[in-house]
Amino acid sequence: MMDSMTKINQFRDERNWRPFHNEKDLAISLTLEASELLELFQWVSAEEAIKNTERLKEELADVLIYSYMLADNLNFDIDEIIAEKLVKNAIKYPAPAK
Repeated sequence: MMDSMTKINQFRDERNWRPFHNEKDLAISLTLEASELLELFQWVSAEEAIKNTERLKEELADVLIYSYMLADNLNFDIDEIIAEKLVKNAIKYPAPAK
């Protein structure tokens, strides 16, 4: 079974879109897709917005796809950079003592 990055790259390559997927344009597209996700919450309560699960899944998938593509372009291992950031966040925001 193909992993997500392989599927994303295959989709891109089948359409010859690679020349358009430089780091700058991917970062712009990522921001635009995040704005489309945010738009689903505009003028409604969170409870109302989350009822639109199909659109939420679509917009979140777009954000993730562009994030994965940008990480791939930069040769960043997604699991590794997330793990590193969680360590930094744990230092910056320690869990309260129990």
